Amino acid sequence: MGSLADWIDDFIDHLAAERMLSPHTRSNYRRDLDQLAGYCGEQKIALWKDLDTRLIRRYIAQQHSRGLSGKSLQRKLSSCRSFFRFLIREGRLSDNPALAVNAPKSPKKLPKPLDVDQLSELLNHPGMDPLERRDLAMLELFYSSGLRLAELVSLDLNSLDLRDASLRVTGKGRKTRQLPIGRHAIKAIDLWLEIREQMAAPDQTALFVSQRGSRISPRSVQLRLKRWGLLTATQGKLHPHRLRHSFASHMLESSGDLRAVQELLGHADISTTQIYTHLDFQHLAEVYDNAHPRAKK
Repeated sequence: MGSLADWIDDFIDHLAAERMLSPHTRSNYRRDLDQLAGYCGEQKIALWKDLDTRLIRRYIAQQHSRGLSGKSLQRKLSSCRSFFRFLIREGRLSDNPALAVNAPKSPKKLPKPLDVDQLSELLNHPGMDPLERRDLAMLELFYSSGLRLAELVSLDLNSLDLRDASLRVTGKGRKTRQLPIGRHAIKAIDLWLEIREQMAAPDQTALFVSQRGSRISPRSVQLRLKRWGLLTATQGKLHPHRLRHSFASHMLESSGDLRAVQELLGHADISTTQIYTHLDFQHLAEVYDNAHPRAKK
């Protein structure tokens, strides 16, 4: 029986000779497996067959506690699984102890919210043709009501009540919620509705339609927003979730009412809202200075 290091050497040779992986990739595999071998040494484990699922789970937990991201831990687990598959193929192990271990998920990387000046430049653009009028109505609704992309494209004409300045939306889990519509969004929708019939096919019920007259697709919305982002100074890609995130961030900064923002966004769990709507430290410091009795001079 070879040592822990000997079997790692055999695996790295296999990666070079049979899988023809680059030196850089092989180096990553070796680093991951050498670290696992070091953990085995700490646990007084001299043979790979003595490393079970419980110990690998503890190893991953240890690495997580040291600050490794979910993505890095997933890579380490992938290295382990590949290594143990090789050992099974070679008849040195009977099962893969890393298969049942999952790495912690990395927190969602949030898009940077647009600031008020960026939004003003974007939304104050004059809609010169039917497509631009439609796009501006979509942009206003995304920001005014915090809609998801799927929610926006599924809107029908009867989803709107412009006299009541409200909107009926069917979100995740087929749950329906009633949302307010801001006056700027109402104005943009009115301008779009004036010329919608020029584009919409007969009997088409969708609020937003494509040039072919059918309901606009999610992909078309994404491409149109990307175009608008390039035309204006949005500093980064413009996409539906960025507008939704801007809505959530600005609402929370202005109101501080997490529960209300949760309802508007249609989140079942308030912890999701807390992830979406982060306040920067400067804003928190200002709130503290203005509100805390001991902070006032």
